[in-house]
Amino acid sequence: MEAADYEVLSVREQLFHERVRECIISTLLFATLYILCHIFLTRFKKPAEFTTVDDEDATVNKIALELCTFTLAVALGAVLLLPFSIISNEVLLSLPRNYYIQWLNGSLIHGLWNLVFLFSNLSLIFLMPFAYFFTESEGFAGSRKGVLGRVYETVVMLMLLTLLVLGMVWVASAIVDNNKASRESLYDFWEYYLPYLYSCISFLGVLLLLVCTPLGLARMFSVTGKLLVKPRLLEDLEEQLYCSAFEEAALTRRICNPTSCWLPLDMELLHRQVLALQTQRVLLEKRRKASAWQRNLGYPLAMLCLLVLTGLSVLIVAIHILELLIDEAAMPRGMQGASLGQVSFSKLGSFGAVIQVVLIFYLMVSSVVGFYSSPLFRTLRPRWHDTAMTQIIGNCVCLLVLSSALPVFSRTLGLTRFDLLGDFGRFNWLGNFYIVFLYNAAFAGLTTLCLVKTFTAAVRAELIRAFGLDRLPLPVSGFPRASRKTQHQ
Repeated sequence: MEAADYEVLSVREQLFHERVRECIISTLLFATLYILCHIFLTRFKKPAEFTTVDDEDATVNKIALELCTFTLAVALGAVLLLPFSIISNEVLLSLPRNYYIQWLNGSLIHGLWNLVFLFSNLSLIFLMPFAYFFTESEGFAGSRKGVLGRVYETVVMLMLLTLLVLGMVWVASAIVDNNKASRESLYDFWEYYLPYLYSCISFLGVLLLLVCTPLGLARMFSVTGKLLVKPRLLEDLEEQLYCSAFEEAALTRRICNPTSCWLPLDMELLHRQVLALQTQRVLLEKRRKASAWQRNLGYPLAMLCLLVLTGLSVLIVAIHILELLIDEAAMPRGMQGASLGQVSFSKLGSFGAVIQVVLIFYLMVSSVVGFYSSPLFRTLRPRWHDTAMTQIIGNCVCLLVLSSALPVFSRTLGLTRFDLLGDFGRFNWLGNFYIVFLYNAAFAGLTTLCLVKTFTAAVRAELIRAFGLDRLPLPVSGFPRASRKTQHQ
């Protein structure tokens, strides 16, 4: 063989080893996420659904739980996708010739983006509908009972649902873009139909983030206040402990002497209330034993950090709105090749990249808090060891929709300059200036409105509570005044 042939073989062998190495790294990363999500879901599932007398129902629930674990792992991977890419770029930029990070390259990052996109499509379009229909199925009438009969019914229902969604998407494409070429492109299921369908789902996810994130940013202050110990000026733990002990004693007396009340008593409800009060009293005792540093320094620092992160997010979005009016390069766009390690995607270098990653995680946590705080999705909130299987499926679908839209959401708001890789950059609406501009303006306006409303209400409530005005019989702003007739009586 000639030298040229040996060179070609060596190049092919090198490419083969790189592909194998990327597959191993991707498998290890996904296996880690899968194990973490499995441990997380087992803390919320209802044990009675997996230890039933009917082994068939228990088997069906176990299969559905594994599908939910896969979906939640994909959602967690979508959340980590953009921060991992930004950090990888800064690492390659700082250590370009380090031997121990040669595995970290643009090909690996691009492959991870494609895998997340593929698994997101697979989970949203096939796995989660299959899991829901599988848990609700009973088998066709007249067929043999068993898991296999349920699988047949689920497959038929999934095929009918696929045909229905395919027809709806085809009609929507014909209405939006009345072009023969665009309609014929939907016949190509893999190259056009799935990306188009995922583009619609991603657009819904981005709209959901637009509603939930400002609400979550406002709710983060109250949620953090419940987790941390407040200074004594803002919280009277002794009074709360006294009230909790008094209520517990009153309920215990009603349980011990049920005949003293002429109304029928729900003993099970009373026992649950007593347990809740005991748990609350234990938490209050722990909060009372907190150190002075934790009480007087931890809460103000946490509130200050939240305020800085929220203000910085609004400031970045406001600057991005001005850039959209001036520079066309500020529009989000896709990037086919991942050229990492050449230039930093932040003007502040590595420090700016760290700020971008922190803001992305902060907005994702805020969106989840806002999602479960909204009146529409409040009933979907999971409960510790008391979450039904259908509720777990609904939570996994919603979290996947939110997390898969996070890269597009972050790039649309200008939180990072890292362009979208793979099929994430093929969404048609990303090139529409009016949609992107109005989206940024709506996010900045809604966030500012929610923060102003929350802070004014919170400051007013804390001042009223600190000065003891809530215990006075005087009418306070926000409460209806008594009429003159009532006062004379």
